[in-house]
Amino acid sequence: MDRDAVRAYYESFGEREWERLERPADGALEWEVTRRALEAQLPPSGRVLDIGGGPGRYSIWLAERGYQAVLADVSPRLLDIARRKAAEAGASLEAVVEADAADLSRWADASFDAVLCLGPFYHLPVAAERARAAAELLRVLKPGGPAFIALISRYLFLRRAIVFPDERHHLTDPDFLRKLMGEGRFDNDSPGRLNQGFGTTIEEIRPFFEGAGFETMALLASEGMAAGLAQSLDVLAGEDRPAFEAAVQLIADSAGDPSLLGASNHILYVGRRRG
Repeated sequence: MDRDAVRAYYESFGEREWERLERPADGALEWEVTRRALEAQLPPSGRVLDIGGGPGRYSIWLAERGYQAVLADVSPRLLDIARRKAAEAGASLEAVVEADAADLSRWADASFDAVLCLGPFYHLPVAAERARAAAELLRVLKPGGPAFIALISRYLFLRRAIVFPDERHHLTDPDFLRKLMGEGRFDNDSPGRLNQGFGTTIEEIRPFFEGAGFETMALLASEGMAAGLAQSLDVLAGEDRPAFEAAVQLIADSAGDPSLLGASNHILYVGRRRG
């Protein structure tokens, strides 16, 4: 992972990265599905690591519910936003620190009751880094503790090539397609865009995390049956709020349907440390 490039990419969004999970046309479904998974699987109390948590929306949500939330990210700017947002909300975070998912050495073994990793894995195109990140998450997690890990389907990167004119040349680039579809590696030469990433297949998720020492509890389609309908949901939210809220409920309720996993841009893996 080119940490400087990832840091610069997210810092270019700034406040918008905090707002993203509020917008029906962006991350509102991801927020709803993830929040429900947290409510279902988190222990009733305890210490939670939110690695890659950016501006801290999940950490603040956790702190407001009485958890000892530790927020970590590679971006100092996003962490500054998190400190300000936490102060505005009156939420007390245990710590806000700079760190990346492949090196959690500042924390002792089994020091967290739960871990969130809702972004780093799709910025780790090198298999050894993904293995290190999984091992580190397992190491700092207490036996039986849940882990919530976000992943991206490699088809999302193909969708980008259809949507963004400056990425469409990838559709006819055999080397790009071979790396992406064969290895999950996304290498982007378009200036100002996400320049590297990792896209998974549904079939490889369970074996990877179970091989690292996790027990699988759930796989959820973060956009569910509404993948590709973000703009329509945005219109619906403005025109008919009760219908929008009903749609979100239906989407979240069906997120565990295996037939939806491959069509979703984001996939949420929920596992726990064995033992």
